[in-house]
Amino acid sequence: MFNLKRKTSKEQLPEKAQLSKYYEMDGALRAYANRMAVLGMLSGVVALGALGLFAYVRLQPPVVVRVDGAGEATLVGGDTAAVGRGFLTPIKASAASPEIAGPAPADVEGRAVVRKFLTTYMTYTPANIERQYADALNMMTLNFRTFTMNKFREDDTLGKVKADSITSTIKIRSIEPVAGMPWVYQVFGAKEVHRLNSQRIENTEKMVCRYQVRLVYSGRSQIHPTGLLVGEFWEQQMVGEKDIDLEQNSLLLDRGNESRQ
Repeated sequence: MFNLKRKTSKEQLPEKAQLSKYYEMDGALRAYANRMAVLGMLSGVVALGALGLFAYVRLQPPVVVRVDGAGEATLVGGDTAAVGRGFLTPIKASAASPEIAGPAPADVEGRAVVRKFLTTYMTYTPANIERQYADALNMMTLNFRTFTMNKFREDDTLGKVKADSITSTIKIRSIEPVAGMPWVYQVFGAKEVHRLNSQRIENTEKMVCRYQVRLVYSGRSQIHPTGLLVGEFWEQQMVGEKDIDLEQNSLLLDRGNESRQ
């Protein structure tokens, strides 16, 4: 009558026409997949940033703080951060730059360096001679280290120590600074050297020696916290004797002589 068109129900449509379009069927799945992909990319970026930050922190030198007798703390090695007015300000150690050497070492530090050097340089066996000499060379200045290494090569010092089975020990008696000469110390010590000759007979040399060690202050660092290096060293024998008896008595070992006296 009014020529109205009847609406066709979905069931009356052909089978292919009844199916929803592709973007209506998996649109939600694609949206979730896109969200997961974006989240995964963000997580990967955060993980890479955290790994880079961890590597950067591990490569930084450790912070070394020196506390003097008055309780004042001084940064010796590494970097730290100070909070000032709400901002982080990095503070570098004074030893990092050669111009700012930091506080000068005390006399007790000089004595400690001298004692450690002499103990390392004068106490050795054929088994640890390389390690002892290497540690002693690392405590020297560059020119003195080069001179000593050349002297070792010319005299074949290591070969002689191993060939004669030389064992050396030292007992330091006193360490005193030389008046009027900064960072120069005079040391008195008792030294013993045991060696085997070609007939495999042990010879023992007991001597009292005077040593003079001159130190050089090169600035504190992580390798040398005191900043003191050995710039010169010489040895003078004052009293000595040789013993080739069958009984080898050592002056450095207490064998109960006091109790017999």
